[in-house]
Amino acid sequence: MLLSLSNVEVVYDRVFMAVSGVSLEVPEQGIIALLGANGAGKSTTLKSVSGLLKPERGLVTKGTLTFRGRDITSLPPAERVRLGIVHVLEGRRVFGHLTPVENLMAATTMHRDRRAVAARVDEVMERFPRLKQRARAQAGYLSGGEQQMLAIGRALMTGPSLIMLDEPSLGLAPHLVDEIFAIIAGVAADSGVGVLLVEQNADAALAIAAHGYLIENGRVVMSGAAQALRDNPDIREFYLGGGAEPVDYARVKHYRRRKRWLS
Repeated sequence: MLLSLSNVEVVYDRVFMAVSGVSLEVPEQGIIALLGANGAGKSTTLKSVSGLLKPERGLVTKGTLTFRGRDITSLPPAERVRLGIVHVLEGRRVFGHLTPVENLMAATTMHRDRRAVAARVDEVMERFPRLKQRARAQAGYLSGGEQQMLAIGRALMTGPSLIMLDEPSLGLAPHLVDEIFAIIAGVAADSGVGVLLVEQNADAALAIAAHGYLIENGRVVMSGAAQALRDNPDIREFYLGGGAEPVDYARVKHYRRRKRWLS
C-alpha cells in the first residue's frame, strides 16, 4: 500500500479536535476520493499527510501515517516531498507574478540536474497545451482552469508517487470542472501515481475514483467502491442531489444522517 492512515487524530491549538480516528488507504496507483461537507476534516486530513499542520498550530496527537511502510508522522514537510508526496492546496496558490515556466521551475529546487528539469518542463507543457500557449503570460492573468492546470503541472515537476488534490474544482465553471477531472484521471493513468482527491463535488470525484471515503465531523462514516457510494441513497440524497424531493439543507438534522450511515 502506498499510503495508510491508522486512527489519525488532529488537534488545533491543543484544544479543538478537527480529525478523530481517521483511517484510510491509497494504493500505488489509482484515485481515492475523500468526500464531505465544509468543515468535515478533509483538508486537515491532507495536511496531516503533507506535514503542513504546524503553521496552523495543528498537531497529529494519535495514530500513525505510513508511506510505503515507513512511518512519516514526525517527518518535516520537505522530507515528505523527497519521498514522493505532493500536496496541491485549495485555491491553486500559483505565483501570480511568475510565468507558467517559472512556476514549474520553482518546484524543482531539490533537483540539481538542470537538463532533467528542462525535460520535465517540456513534458508538463506537452500535457497542458494551453499553458504552452500562455508560456510568457504572468500566472496571475491565467484563467481559473489554467491556474489549476499549472498547479497540477507544478506538482508533477517533483516526480511524485502520491498526489493529493484539495478541491480542484473550486471556483471553476462546470465545463472546466469536467476538463480538470479528465486531466486528473489522465495523470493517474499515464503517470502511474496514487491520487488522494478531496472534493465537495461528489459526483465528479466518484466518476473517476476507484474507491471513496465519506468524512463527517472528523470521522470516516462510510467507505467503499466508488460505484457503490454513487448508488447509496443517502449519498445520492445529500451529496449528489438525487433525492425524490428537493432538500432543505438548513433543516437537515446532521445526527440523523450519521445514525443511518453508522447503523
